Amino acid sequence: MSIERIIRIMAGAFIVLSLALAHFSGQIDLSKLSWLWFTAFIGLNLLQSGFTGFCPPEKLLKKLGFQEGGGACCK
Repeated sequence: MSIERIIRIMAGAFIVLSLALAHFSGQIDLSKLSWLWFTAFIGLNLLQSGFTGFCPPEKLLKKLGFQEGGGACCK
């Protein structure tokens, strides 16, 4: 597993963990529709990207004409 994938896993885990801690300590209410669900989606996407190597923004950016530069979403 590459350093980039480990970093994506860690970032996603910390985002989801911080949302869970805030929710269970009563600071935020995730039972209501809010922008926090977008944050949860990003965290979960980072986690899956770290484990699977599939990065949806990479596909979109390739279709828009951007070149690969060896960044975080490249294998």
